[in-house]
Amino acid sequence: MERHIIDPRLIPGWGMDADPANNPTYPMKKYTGDDRKRSGWERPYLQSAKTEILKSTERPYLSAVFGTKNPPKGLSGVLRRKAYKFSENKLRRWLLLIFADRVDSLGGQLADLLRLRIPLFTNDRGWRVLAKYKPGTFAWKIIQRLIVIGIIVAIVIYLKKYE
Repeated sequence: MERHIIDPRLIPGWGMDADPANNPTYPMKKYTGDDRKRSGWERPYLQSAKTEILKSTERPYLSAVFGTKNPPKGLSGVLRRKAYKFSENKLRRWLLLIFADRVDSLGGQLADLLRLRIPLFTNDRGWRVLAKYKPGTFAWKIIQRLIVIGIIVAIVIYLKKYE
Protein backbone atom coordinates (compact mmCIF):
# COMPACT_ATOMS: atom_id res chain seq x y z
CA MET A 1 0.00 0.00 0.00
CA GLU A 2 1.41 3.35 -1.04
CA ARG A 3 1.27 6.26 1.40
CA HIS A 4 0.56 9.72 0.10
CA ILE A 5 2.35 12.53 1.85
CA ILE A 6 0.35 15.75 1.85
CA ASP A 7 2.02 19.09 2.35
CA PRO A 8 -0.19 20.96 4.87
CA ARG A 9 0.74 24.30 3.31
CA LEU A 10 -1.23 23.25 0.20
CA ILE A 11 -4.49 22.87 2.20
CA PRO A 12 -6.46 26.13 2.24
CA GLY A 13 -6.83 27.46 5.78
CA TRP A 14 -4.35 25.03 7.32
CA GLY A 15 -2.67 26.54 10.38
CA MET A 16 -4.62 29.78 10.13
CA ASP A 17 -4.83 30.00 13.93
CA ALA A 18 -1.17 29.14 14.55
CA ASP A 19 -0.11 32.75 14.91
CA PRO A 20 -1.93 34.53 17.76
CA ALA A 21 -1.45 37.87 16.02
CA ASN A 22 -3.46 36.53 13.06
CA ASN A 23 -6.33 35.36 15.31
CA PRO A 24 -9.50 37.49 14.78
CA THR A 25 -10.15 37.54 18.54
CA TYR A 26 -6.54 38.43 19.39
CA PRO A 27 -6.96 41.93 20.73
CA MET A 28 -9.90 40.89 22.96
CA LYS A 29 -8.82 37.42 24.00
CA LYS A 30 -6.38 36.97 26.84
CA TYR A 31 -4.15 34.21 25.52
CA THR A 32 -2.92 31.95 28.32
CA GLY A 33 -1.62 29.03 26.31
CA ASP A 34 -4.33 26.69 27.66
CA ASP A 35 -5.83 26.38 24.18
CA ARG A 36 -2.88 24.23 23.13
CA LYS A 37 -2.94 21.99 26.24
CA ARG A 38 -6.29 20.33 25.62
CA SER A 39 -4.79 17.58 23.46
CA GLY A 40 -3.32 16.07 26.66
CA TRP A 41 -6.82 15.34 27.98
CA GLU A 42 -7.11 11.98 29.70
CA ARG A 43 -10.36 10.06 29.86
CA PRO A 44 -11.79 9.98 33.40
CA TYR A 45 -12.37 6.71 35.20
CA LEU A 46 -15.40 4.90 33.88
CA GLN A 47 -18.34 3.82 36.01
CA SER A 48 -18.11 0.12 36.81
CA ALA A 49 -20.92 -2.15 35.65
CA LYS A 50 -22.36 -4.30 38.43
CA THR A 51 -25.40 -5.44 36.44
CA GLU A 52 -26.01 -6.24 32.79
CA ILE A 53 -25.83 -3.08 30.67
CA LEU A 54 -27.07 -3.15 27.09
CA LYS A 55 -24.95 -1.11 24.70
CA SER A 56 -25.31 0.00 21.13
CA THR A 57 -23.58 -1.81 18.29
CA GLU A 58 -22.12 1.55 17.24
CA ARG A 59 -20.21 1.97 20.52
CA PRO A 60 -17.34 -0.41 21.23
CA TYR A 61 -17.40 0.44 24.94
CA LEU A 62 -19.89 1.46 27.60
CA SER A 63 -20.79 5.11 28.09
CA ALA A 64 -18.90 6.91 30.84
CA VAL A 65 -22.06 7.12 32.97
CA PHE A 66 -25.14 4.92 32.75
CA GLY A 67 -28.16 3.96 34.78
CA THR A 68 -28.34 0.61 36.57
CA LYS A 69 -31.64 0.95 38.42
CA ASN A 70 -33.60 -1.60 36.37
CA PRO A 71 -31.45 -4.13 34.51
CA PRO A 72 -33.20 -6.05 31.71
CA LYS A 73 -35.26 -8.96 33.04
CA GLY A 74 -37.95 -11.36 31.91
CA LEU A 75 -39.57 -11.26 28.50
CA SER A 76 -38.96 -7.52 28.12
CA GLY A 77 -35.25 -8.17 28.81
CA VAL A 78 -35.16 -10.80 26.07
CA LEU A 79 -36.79 -8.33 23.67
CA ARG A 80 -34.34 -5.58 24.66
CA ARG A 81 -31.31 -7.85 24.17
CA LYS A 82 -32.64 -8.73 20.72
CA ALA A 83 -33.24 -5.05 19.89
CA TYR A 84 -29.71 -4.03 20.90
CA LYS A 85 -28.27 -6.44 18.33
CA PHE A 86 -29.56 -4.12 15.59
CA SER A 87 -28.06 -0.80 14.58
CA GLU A 88 -29.58 2.42 15.93
CA ASN A 89 -30.78 3.40 12.46
CA LYS A 90 -32.98 0.31 12.09
CA LEU A 91 -36.72 0.69 12.66
CA ARG A 92 -36.99 -2.87 14.03
CA ARG A 93 -34.68 -1.90 16.91
CA TRP A 94 -36.92 0.94 18.06
CA LEU A 95 -40.14 -1.04 17.52
CA LEU A 96 -38.74 -3.88 19.62
CA LEU A 97 -37.76 -1.43 22.37
CA ILE A 98 -41.24 0.13 22.35
CA PHE A 99 -42.81 -3.33 22.45
CA ALA A 100 -40.47 -4.30 25.32
CA ASP A 101 -41.71 -1.23 27.24
CA ARG A 102 -45.30 -2.34 26.73
CA VAL A 103 -44.48 -5.89 27.85
CA ASP A 104 -42.68 -4.50 30.92
CA SER A 105 -45.70 -2.33 31.76
CA LEU A 106 -48.04 -5.31 31.44
CA GLY A 107 -45.66 -7.40 33.55
CA GLY A 108 -45.76 -4.74 36.28
CA GLN A 109 -49.55 -4.77 36.26
CA LEU A 110 -49.59 -8.58 36.45
CA ALA A 111 -47.10 -8.43 39.35
CA ASP A 112 -49.47 -6.03 41.13
CA LEU A 113 -52.32 -8.50 40.66
CA LEU A 114 -50.21 -11.38 41.98
CA ARG A 115 -49.45 -9.32 45.11
CA LEU A 116 -53.21 -8.83 45.47
CA ARG A 117 -52.95 -5.13 44.71
CA ILE A 118 -55.29 -3.56 42.19
CA PRO A 119 -53.28 -1.77 39.49
CA LEU A 120 -54.31 1.85 39.00
CA PHE A 121 -54.93 1.73 35.26
CA THR A 122 -56.34 5.23 35.26
CA ASN A 123 -53.14 6.64 36.75
CA ASP A 124 -50.83 4.50 34.61
CA ARG A 125 -52.47 5.67 31.42
CA GLY A 126 -52.85 9.30 32.51
CA TRP A 127 -56.64 9.20 32.26
CA ARG A 128 -57.26 11.05 35.53
CA VAL A 129 -55.17 14.03 34.44
CA LEU A 130 -56.72 13.98 30.96
CA ALA A 131 -60.24 13.88 32.42
CA LYS A 132 -59.43 16.74 34.78
CA TYR A 133 -57.72 19.13 32.36
CA LYS A 134 -59.10 18.09 28.95
CA PRO A 135 -62.47 16.45 29.46
CA GLY A 136 -63.43 16.63 25.77
CA THR A 137 -60.22 14.88 24.72
CA PHE A 138 -60.71 12.30 27.45
CA ALA A 139 -64.24 11.48 26.25
CA TRP A 140 -63.06 11.21 22.64
CA LYS A 141 -60.19 8.87 23.64
CA ILE A 142 -62.61 6.61 25.52
CA ILE A 143 -64.93 6.54 22.49
CA GLN A 144 -61.99 5.71 20.19
CA ARG A 145 -60.89 2.87 22.47
CA LEU A 146 -64.40 1.45 22.66
CA ILE A 147 -64.73 1.56 18.85
CA VAL A 148 -61.38 -0.23 18.38
CA ILE A 149 -62.24 -2.85 21.02
CA GLY A 150 -65.67 -3.34 19.37
CA ILE A 151 -64.07 -3.85 15.95
CA ILE A 152 -61.56 -6.35 17.35
CA VAL A 153 -64.30 -8.29 19.16
CA ALA A 154 -66.46 -8.29 16.01
CA ILE A 155 -63.55 -9.64 13.92
CA VAL A 156 -62.81 -12.38 16.46
CA ILE A 157 -66.50 -13.40 16.60
CA TYR A 158 -66.69 -13.35 12.80
CA LEU A 159 -63.59 -15.50 12.45
CA LYS A 160 -64.81 -17.98 15.09
CA LYS A 161 -68.24 -18.19 13.46
CA TYR A 162 -66.86 -19.03 9.99
CA GLU A 163 -63.99 -21.21 11.14
